[in-house]
Amino acid sequence: MNGNVNLEGEIIALLKKKGPLSVAFITRFLNEMGVECTRQRVERVLRDLVSRGVVEAFYNSGFYNKRKHYRVR
Repeated sequence: MNGNVNLEGEIIALLKKKGPLSVAFITRFLNEMGVECTRQRVERVLRDLVSRGVVEAFYNSGFYNKRKHYRVR
């Protein structure tokens, strides 16, 4: 559970710093920062953050290749 809380904080800080990002870029930036995580783990944490209303998921069809992106509310 403690690792999950740390990952949530890292994801929120990353989204505040870099703006809207896809799961692939969130995972890449976290791994570059030294936070070991997989895409599936990032997706699980993001689903939880979206359900709690901390992060917003959206599609930007033309500009971002129709992939789901996430941003802080």
